[in-house]
Order: sequence, then structure tokens, then C-alpha cells
Amino acid sequence: MPKSVKESKAIKIEDYRIAKEPYYIPHANEVEVFTAAYKNRLPVMLKGPTGCGKTRFLQYMAYKLKRPLITVSCHDDLTSSDLVGRYLIKGGETVWVDGPLTEAVRIGAICYLDEIVEARKDTTVVIHPLTDDRRILPIEKKGEVLKAAEGFMLVVSFNPGYQNILKNLKQSTRQRKELEVEIVKHESDVDGETAKSLVTLGEKIRNLKDKGLDEGASTRLLIYTGQLIMSGISAKEACIAALAEPLTDEAEVKRAITEIIDTVI
Repeated sequence: MPKSVKESKAIKIEDYRIAKEPYYIPHANEVEVFTAAYKNRLPVMLKGPTGCGKTRFLQYMAYKLKRPLITVSCHDDLTSSDLVGRYLIKGGETVWVDGPLTEAVRIGAICYLDEIVEARKDTTVVIHPLTDDRRILPIEKKGEVLKAAEGFMLVVSFNPGYQNILKNLKQSTRQRKELEVEIVKHESDVDGETAKSLVTLGEKIRNLKDKGLDEGASTRLLIYTGQLIMSGISAKEACIAALAEPLTDEAEVKRAITEIIDTVI
């Protein structure tokens, strides 16, 4: 950090809390699935057309979980500095000012990146280390690596039909089945048979790649599925929430994945 640089004033968590319970009527098991994801520190993707209630649902969950909520409306002019922060000149002094993503990481808030596909690819790359088990935010301008505070959760939303960005949000996959089974078992704490079933499911879903499916089921998605199962979500519902829904919006492909789930699970 340069000399004579000051930090911006402390963040007031209460400024980001939802004071009154939002009116929301659950449609299925989305409350239970979201709660399980939060408990397991998993990132969440909300999918649906504009005006379908994604933001209201998230406000409702932030209230229920008693977490502050920081929302960012993404657009093509949004830069990584807008998310992470920048140095500003105030009163003749250089002051570092956190961006909304950094604020959320510091205070353990839910950070909601609304319409993520509208942001540039070079902007969204900064969220990648926060979507895996590292849960870190590198702040290059300060030479700092910020560890997410307890309670931090990353939520992104997008309008179906804009799926190009998902290629940049994918996670790596493992090729060897035996190793993948051990990884899924260890990381999600499911039993061996469940881990084998999830890996078999992942393999069969990967066979749909280039047959209407842009990206296959990654090991990380299989781990997320196992964690949801261990949190009390039924195996089928967990597979749909963590595999079928994030991977495609195409009705025929989603139907094919669901049929595979019915066969394997």
C-alpha cells in the first residue's frame, strides 16, 4: 500500500440488513435448498426471466438467515475495480475505498450479482476464487488476499437465454472414476455408494456434451450435490438443484438429464 494512504471508514453492517420480512410465498423446496447451500458455504445461481421474483426471494432468504445483503446490478460498463475497490483522492489524501464485493467478503454478507451475464468476462473473473473452497478475494492493487468472513455467500442470477458466461464459471473435472469417487466422498461426506452413484451420474451427463449440453457435470457440482444430500435434501431434488438446473435451460436437455437422474439415483 502506498505511503500516506488511508482506509475508508468502517463498514456498517446494519446498513445492509433487511429490516422487515419481505413478502414471499415459496413455490417448491427453494427455501430448504438455499438454506442447505448457505450452511455448506456453496455459491448459488438463480435463474429466471426478469421480474420473476429472484431478487425478492434473495431478500427473503437474507432476512431469514439474518445476513446482510449487498446487491450489485451488473452491466457491460462494470469493471473489476467497481466490484473490488479503488484508490480515490479525498481532501488531498489517497484513500482506499472497498467495492461492494470486498465489503461483502469483509463482513460476511450475502453478495448478489444480479444479471451476471451482462458483466464483461474480464470483470467476472475476480469472483472465481470465491466460488470454490478457497473462498478468497485477491486485491491486486493492495497486494492483499482477503479471506471471506464467516457467513459470506456468493449468489449470481441470470436471465435464461444468455448462457455464454457460464463457460467462464465452470469448474475443473476429474477423469479417473476411482479418484473422483474418493474426492466426492471426502469433500461432501456422503457414503461410498452415494459417491459412486453421483460419479456415475456425472459420467452419464457428460455424455450429453456436444449433444445439446454445452458443459458437462464437474466434480465440484457433484460435491455440491452430495453436500445438499447430507443437509437433508432428497437425492433427486439435490441432483436437480445442483446439476440439472445449473447446466442447461434447454427443455429437452434438462428432460434428458432428469431421466438420467431417475435412472441412476
